[in-house]
Amino acid sequence: MEAVFKDLLVLELASVLAGPSVGQFFAELGAKVIKVENAATRGDVTRTWKLATEDNGTDTPAYFCAANWGKTALALNLTQQQELEQLYELVKEADLVIASYKPGDAEKLKVDFTTLQHINPRLIYGHITGYGPTDARVGYDAVVQAESGFMYLNGEPDGLPTKMPVALMDILTAHQLKEGLLVALLQREKTGAGQLVQVSLLEAAVSALANQATAFLVAGHAPGRMGSEHPTIVPYGSVYTTKDHKQLVIAIGDDRQFKRLCAILGAPQLADDPMYKTNYCRVQHRKELNTLLRKLISEQDRAKLLKHLHRQHVPAGAVNTIPEVFEQPQAQAMLLQHPLAKPGVRQVAFELVGQELPQLQPPPSYQHPEQV
Repeated sequence: MEAVFKDLLVLELASVLAGPSVGQFFAELGAKVIKVENAATRGDVTRTWKLATEDNGTDTPAYFCAANWGKTALALNLTQQQELEQLYELVKEADLVIASYKPGDAEKLKVDFTTLQHINPRLIYGHITGYGPTDARVGYDAVVQAESGFMYLNGEPDGLPTKMPVALMDILTAHQLKEGLLVALLQREKTGAGQLVQVSLLEAAVSALANQATAFLVAGHAPGRMGSEHPTIVPYGSVYTTKDHKQLVIAIGDDRQFKRLCAILGAPQLADDPMYKTNYCRVQHRKELNTLLRKLISEQDRAKLLKHLHRQHVPAGAVNTIPEVFEQPQAQAMLLQHPLAKPGVRQVAFELVGQELPQLQPPPSYQHPEQV
């Protein structure tokens, strides 16, 4: 079966992670994606974001590779009329534009939605900003993590607010934009008209606060840092160390699972103790229960314990390093492979049953092609 978006042309006027990951998503589903990079600044800024171990001469470092598989690179200086006209020629045939300009910049460059829709009324234009169309602040993931409450909530209770180790606000925003663009494509099938789809990092972040938001809005509780603990389930997310000095996480969702956990740990009486019998009681006596569980788990070998827990359908898992993550068959299935490049990671995590995803080329080197 042919790729679902094989006839789609996407122009990517975006850089860093949020917009480019949306572009790669469409490329993985068969679309032709042209990454338009700023020739005046030598392209996407992530071409310069290199690990200390990477060759300073490369223009496809690991960070850039995270979101740019399957694209064609086109370097244009949009302040030059001739090169702007080259973009306009592509716009005539395009289905989607993905942009990530701060408010007002797209208008200055004459690549805003209103300008481009006059060229192509069917064009769908996805625009990412930091704070929405009326706030001119530049949006950076780390700052939005702080402003949205994620950083305040992340970390140990007696420690400092902690930034998450991936640009999660960018990733959440990318998912919101994907959804908006797919809705717009569906509507265009009915109306024939394009439209503007707008999303901001801050709004995407706030929408993802989920139960932490409603803890405040509904219950009047202002959440704080709890490390790996869960505010309303115990034990859930807690990290324990086994006899062989390895770590695991347990995530008990109901009282039946807790009873099975206690039996496996050789302490079935805990499940009948009034302090721990129900989840509500366990939340009230979190500290006492965790002290008992840490001692019991410290007497176990991790591999054997996890085997017993899995056999009894008790949710638990090893705390893996990143190399260990990619030893798992599910993670191996998420790799993008090409004989001329090191692997990448898919943006598409779902499977369209009976339909194969197209083979992608590795991330493009910076170039000035005469034709695309």
